[in-house]
This record gives sequence, C-alpha cells and structure tokens, in this order.
Amino acid sequence: MIRMPNFAIKRVDRLVAIAVLSSVGLTWLTIVGFDAFRIFIGELNDVGQGQYTLTKAIAYVLLTVPRRCYEMFSYAALIGGLLGLGGLAGSGELTALRAAGLSKFRICASVVFALTTLTAIVMLVGETIGPYGEQKAQALQLAAKSKDIALAKGGSLWARDGDTVINARRGRSRGGEVELSGVRVFEFDPEGRLASLALAERAVHVTGTWTLYNVRRTNFGPDNATSTQQAEQRWQSGLDPALLSLSIVQAQYMTLRDLSRNIFYLERNKQDASSFRQAYWERLFYPISVLALAFCAVPFAFGALRSGGLAKRLFIGMVLALCFYFLQRAIVNMGAVYGIHPAVANLIPPMLLASLALVYFRRHA
Repeated sequence: MIRMPNFAIKRVDRLVAIAVLSSVGLTWLTIVGFDAFRIFIGELNDVGQGQYTLTKAIAYVLLTVPRRCYEMFSYAALIGGLLGLGGLAGSGELTALRAAGLSKFRICASVVFALTTLTAIVMLVGETIGPYGEQKAQALQLAAKSKDIALAKGGSLWARDGDTVINARRGRSRGGEVELSGVRVFEFDPEGRLASLALAERAVHVTGTWTLYNVRRTNFGPDNATSTQQAEQRWQSGLDPALLSLSIVQAQYMTLRDLSRNIFYLERNKQDASSFRQAYWERLFYPISVLALAFCAVPFAFGALRSGGLAKRLFIGMVLALCFYFLQRAIVNMGAVYGIHPAVANLIPPMLLASLALVYFRRHA
C-alpha cells in the first residue's frame, strides 16, 4: 500500500526543487538554443531572397523563441528532472532522505510540485507570447520575401496577382494542399477601375490548380452590374502556394481560443476540422503530459541513476522522451483512424505512463 504523504512544504521540497528546477532550466536553455540555431542556419539559405536580410533572419528566429520554449519544455522537464535527481542520487542525498523516513512517492510529489508552477507559466506563454511572436515572425518573413503578399492585423491575408487583389480571412496548409477561407477577389481594369468582385466560401490549391467553391461573382459595367452564382469554378491565378503557406499559422501554434474558433467555423460549414480538434486537445492536456513525464522519470533516480554519470542520465532521458513522443503520435494517429475522440487519444499516453510509475511505487514504496 502507498502511504499518503504529508504535502506541507518542508526543507526537502526546497532541496528537491532547487536541484530539479536548476537542471530543468539549464537543459531547457540548451535544447531551445540548439533548436533556434538549427533554424537560423536554415534561414541563412533564404537571405538575399527579396528583401530578406541577415538582420531579418535573426529577428525571425528570435520572435519564434517563445513558441520553441513552449514546445521544448516537456522534454526539458523530463531530461532536467533526471539530471537533477541523478545529482541527488549520486551524492547520496536521496538515500539520506529515504533513511530519514521519506517515501519514494513523497520525493516524487516534491518533483511534481516543483514543476507545477513552471508548467503553468509555460502554458501562459503558449497562450500569449508564443502565438503572437509566431504570427509576427511569419508576417516579417512573408513581407520580406514577397512584396505582393501581406498579413493584416488579425491574421487575414492580402495578396496581389497583376491587376487582381485577393483577400482571405484565414487559411490552412495540409501536405501539398493550401486552402483559403472567406475569399474575396477584386479584379481591376488597366485604368484602375473595379471590373469584378468574386466572393467565395473557400479556394483550394491542389496539383497546381486553384478552385473556388460557392462563388458569387459581380461584373461591373459602365452603367450596370450583373451577378452570377456557381458552386465550383476554376481560378486562373499566379499565387504561389509555397509563399502562401508562409502566411498560414499552423494549428499546433494557435491558442486554445483560436483553435476553438476555427473548429466552430469549419464544423458550421461542414468541413473537416480534425486537425484543429487534435491540436486543441493536445494543447489542453499539455500540463498533464509534462507532469506525467516527470512522474514516470522519478523511479530511475532510485535505480539506474544511482550509479553512472551525466552521459547515462542524458541517455535515459532522451530514450524516455523519444519513446513518449512516438507513443503519443502512434496513439493519436490510431485514434484518428479508428474514430477515437481526440481527448481520449491524447489522455491515454500520460495516463499510461503515470499508471506504470504508480505501479512501481506501489511495489517499492
């Protein structure tokens, strides 16, 4: 039986918190730094394209750092937690705590409590600074690489194709397909007068061809205007879908509010919202995944981490992080195939890890 510990904050909590949080912070800084540097090296290949300079490449990478901090925190919490506890185990302090009467479960609770506040702060970053910086970074990159495409406040898209101006409320990119929603196409004559206005529910680019759906087109003559309605229409446009994809914020980078709004919009128009639903529930269960990873890593501190140095702890941490990543992807993808609700599919991996750790504590507490 597991003895329920006394959760009053004690000196042991401060000891464990200092060891774990310092290691998590160092690991977090290292992982985010390497990831940002990797992206910067890739951006150097685009320097010189349009007005994309080295300074703008640096600004682009810096604007995406908050989002990268959010993405990398779960792995930093796992690896940093192992390093911090490994240091305590190597110095014999964990053994001393056990000899003082503290159960393994109580020490584990100290780790989880230490990470809870930091996880809440990271969640706040993921809902505020992260998406804002990502949108600003994409707008900067797009404006520098293409003078004919721009992002307006709120994420709407404006583009120019010769004498045609296009506006779209939102867009999304999946594989080789680009889809724009709430499309307005303004066509001007050589004298700059509005010749026609087309309103379309959406525009889709597949295999090199643009198609407008639910189109209402109004042609303006010298003295009159005529309107036509079509369910589907081929659209001859020189818009580059590769550049347009730079303007589209990916579902995994959106806030819960934006994801909820997109899900409502797509479902109301009877369109596929599965990618947004999956991202919504993955983001909602993010803190559970982080704390479950920290919880399942603690048993190694009482066994495998007691002997061995930094390399061994790093190896165990990376293996656990990779296993969790592939387990989560596999279960979520299987859930999508077999019709399992995304909430259940995203909850299974952390609950499975927490259950395994709980079984360990039940047997060895």
